[in-house]
Amino acid sequence: MKSLFAAIILFTRLPLWRIVRVDKKQYAEILLYWPIVGFLTGATTWGTLYLASWVMPLLPACVIAVIARLLLTGALHEDGLADFFDGFGGGHDKAGILRIMKDSHIGSYGTIGLILYFILYVSLLSSFYSLALPGVIIGADVLSKLCTAFMINTLPYARTEEESKVKVLYRKIRLCEFVLVALPCLAALWLMATPFLALIPTLLILTGLRWYFNRKIGGYTGDCCGASVLLAEQFFYIGATIVYTYSL
Repeated sequence: MKSLFAAIILFTRLPLWRIVRVDKKQYAEILLYWPIVGFLTGATTWGTLYLASWVMPLLPACVIAVIARLLLTGALHEDGLADFFDGFGGGHDKAGILRIMKDSHIGSYGTIGLILYFILYVSLLSSFYSLALPGVIIGADVLSKLCTAFMINTLPYARTEEESKVKVLYRKIRLCEFVLVALPCLAALWLMATPFLALIPTLLILTGLRWYFNRKIGGYTGDCCGASVLLAEQFFYIGATIVYTYSL
């Protein structure tokens, strides 16, 4: 249970650290609980969108929903996405990529990447034919984290433990442990009518990212984790948009 609390503390701004003490061992386990945190962040996005849509048009409601998730997560993954664009866009070798991603300043690649990401995010959210789609919004959040966690679990860490932002390496998760977490998550999403066909683009982009990370830096970093989950989520939205377009 403390590992779940550690995941919530790391991936959100909820002040659980005030009432629960976790140590380094619990933080090493959080990869397994990442998808569960997705229910929290996804429900925040969908709930804010649903409520805001009652008092304003769809487009600004979508922007407010995105802001609500950013406030909840502290833009942790978005920071990783910007560093990913800067590092892999401006770096020419492993040392250069890792050095740029370590820099806290944002560059032109990161700025352009975030602008395009948020445009795509809001436009995809606003493209759904109904606001009563928790299965899509929550499903995208949970499944992108589940698939990214599994993908990251198959790669080595590209830095040393001391160079990690959180000063800890994720423990490799056994397949049976992933199954124990994945099955209840998938069952809950099935009850919410999540379009699982939308996973196809998600799996394709993660397969490509895994190959790219391994080729360029020989593994992953925390920024790669953040970038992967956001890109996987957007590709799930793209898949869902296609599914709903052709099912009408």
